[in-house]
Amino acid sequence: MKKHQFRPESLMMSYGYHPEWSEGAVKCPIFQTSTFEFQSAEKGKAFFELAYGLRERREGEKEGLIYSRLNNPDLEILENRLTLWDKAEECAVFESGMSAISTALLEFLKPGDLLLYSQPLYGGTSHFISEVLTQWGVHTLGFHPEHTMAEIIQMVERSGHSGRLAMIYIETPANPTNTLIDISLMRQIADTFSDGDRKVYVAVDNTYMGPLWQHPLKWGADLVLYSATKYIGGHSDLIAGACLGSHELIKRVKTLRTFLGNMAGPWTGWLLLRSLETLKLRMEEQARNAQQVAAYLAKHPQIEQVHYIGLLTEQDGAQYEIYRRQCSSPGAMISFNVLGGEKEAFCFLNHLHLVKLAVSLGSTESLAQHPATMTHAGVPPAEREELHITDNLIRLSVGVENIDDLLWDIGQALEKVKALKGEGERVGG
Repeated sequence: MKKHQFRPESLMMSYGYHPEWSEGAVKCPIFQTSTFEFQSAEKGKAFFELAYGLRERREGEKEGLIYSRLNNPDLEILENRLTLWDKAEECAVFESGMSAISTALLEFLKPGDLLLYSQPLYGGTSHFISEVLTQWGVHTLGFHPEHTMAEIIQMVERSGHSGRLAMIYIETPANPTNTLIDISLMRQIADTFSDGDRKVYVAVDNTYMGPLWQHPLKWGADLVLYSATKYIGGHSDLIAGACLGSHELIKRVKTLRTFLGNMAGPWTGWLLLRSLETLKLRMEEQARNAQQVAAYLAKHPQIEQVHYIGLLTEQDGAQYEIYRRQCSSPGAMISFNVLGGEKEAFCFLNHLHLVKLAVSLGSTESLAQHPATMTHAGVPPAEREELHITDNLIRLSVGVENIDDLLWDIGQALEKVKALKGEGERVGG
């Protein structure tokens, strides 16, 4: 009889955990301990040899538990389960999304290297690239989703650092504009500048779409990064991050993580294990709700434009083609421009009742925020304008609430915007 291959959503209940190891407990306990007892001094020596890379792992040998800054059962089980969605060889979990991103960038970039990155990015990532990496001698070069492969290659060559291009870092869909970037195209560009033993890596922040709706490793990425706070955690009750890739690359990431000391704790690991069990159910309901919200907004007279990849058509050319090939769902992130400016955007946000005015995304509750003055406030105004992060742009993360309640709340808040505009016209008249 052929062995049945269980799907990830089924394996989220048990993969990597053996109840007999924990008194038969069906659910993995919280291993709230800082250190672990060795069976013998010889075992302790062997564990440290592997932890410090002093020798290769022998056939059948497993890394032993030493200290929770290096490894912990809750994190190991979590990392094993996270690899299933992206079909990654290895995973490293961190105490935040930014710690996952910054550790990966620090491991694969050194002074004199060039980092090519997409724009816009999440504000925290953008700040780390422009304000921190540059202080350490890393050259940075941003490109827009509208740039062609030839244009990007030309930009790299003109930078004067093409021989030191070390990584291409992208966010797709882009936060907060939902613009898509072709991961396969980034792989081609990376290969163009790779030379012999020097490989240019492609890293993808997959927070908006993952791990369910987009799998960057399939399209040629080397590293996949997440703010696990978002869809993976999904309940606005933890902060965490993750980095996935090959055994070779994640071993490097984990080594640096050990010495930076920024791995997640066992309680966070346990909460994420809980969340993974309902990940598919939550994300699918959020996507269903988002499609109806986007359709509603697209027809509303107080809305100037809706940015949602589920509304893309063949007339949108390359963006539509990337969406159809690269994504399995339009997701649950919507950005839209209200008619007017900051005043009208704030009016909308201030009159929401069910939707929460808060940053973050991917949680069970719907969240709305104003990128220009909140998540992307640190981006220079001229650059924000160039990237279409305008004063009337609102970002909405759609949750699992009843769709009729969501539409009512959005509708009544837009009526307040209409009334505000009416009052302004009367005063002006």
